[in-house]
Amino acid sequence: MICTYNAAMTQETMPPFAGLTPDVLLDAVESLGLRASGSLLALNSYENRVYQLGMEDGPPLVAKFYRPGRWSDAQIMEEHAFSLELAEREIPVVPPMLFGHASLHHYQDFRFALFTRRGGRVPELGDSNTLEWIGRFLGRIHALGQVAPYQHRPALDIHSFGEEPVAYLLDAHVLPADLREVYRGVAAQALDGVRRCFDRAGAVRQLRLHGDCHNGNMLWTDDGPHFVDFDDSRMGPALQDLWMLLSGTREEQSAQLGDVLAGYEDFCDFDLRELHLLEALRTLRLLHYAAWLARRWHDPAFPAAFPWFAQPRFWEEQILSLREQIALMDEPPLWRLP
Repeated sequence: MICTYNAAMTQETMPPFAGLTPDVLLDAVESLGLRASGSLLALNSYENRVYQLGMEDGPPLVAKFYRPGRWSDAQIMEEHAFSLELAEREIPVVPPMLFGHASLHHYQDFRFALFTRRGGRVPELGDSNTLEWIGRFLGRIHALGQVAPYQHRPALDIHSFGEEPVAYLLDAHVLPADLREVYRGVAAQALDGVRRCFDRAGAVRQLRLHGDCHNGNMLWTDDGPHFVDFDDSRMGPALQDLWMLLSGTREEQSAQLGDVLAGYEDFCDFDLRELHLLEALRTLRLLHYAAWLARRWHDPAFPAAFPWFAQPRFWEEQILSLREQIALMDEPPLWRLP
């Protein structure tokens, strides 16, 4: 049986970027007084639309057009301000460019920002020196991130990343009928495990995060890493920016975490109680990711890129992964505790 999730069941039924034609895109950029050459290359992005643009009077730029309705202007500009503040302190991030002191621009129905194009390769996360180097820069990002909170951007919490996504999935009729109640029960058990992990950790510090710090959002050069795409930046525990660097067996992950923290703690203290959250954060990402795909299914880019989402096998694997996480969340923390 194939899952027949219908885009008409979502609140948004029109493709969000249907009006973003090449002409509109180029006109938007030229509205800032720039001269585009007409060269246009779509870059890998699903949430927003991102393009490399050839310019008549200089090197290519990167234009990012924001998904309508996802963030408010205030939320986008708050993220921009954080990126610019990091760059001012010579922390290797790629901030938006300023035109007339503004980083966010409007053209017709779209909002966009421009960035300098930065090259690089995916970092080798199996190398201890690389992990320590990344850890140093994450420590610097977090040292600034804890100075002041976001006022407009949301926080990573159990409700927004777990309870609400599960409720959305169950209401959207995205699940195959024969797996719906199984998923409901397993997701409820997983959320109970997440709550226990947060209870064990206690009141950990919340700070401004990158928010989606996987190796696809880091570019590596001979001068080290630089961090791109702060689109998911929000308040949350520091560990959210660390755990996606870890992979392999528990022993391998423990060694990797030690390498990251060796660099991180040169610039920012890490509260070891947060290690109680590691598997809980992985679990929340699983729940949130599935709901994210469901919410975006009306966007033609998603069925084309993720055709397996409409198959029962995806949900069978999700249920299996959640069951594995339920067990892992009751194991001792990955690394040492005081």
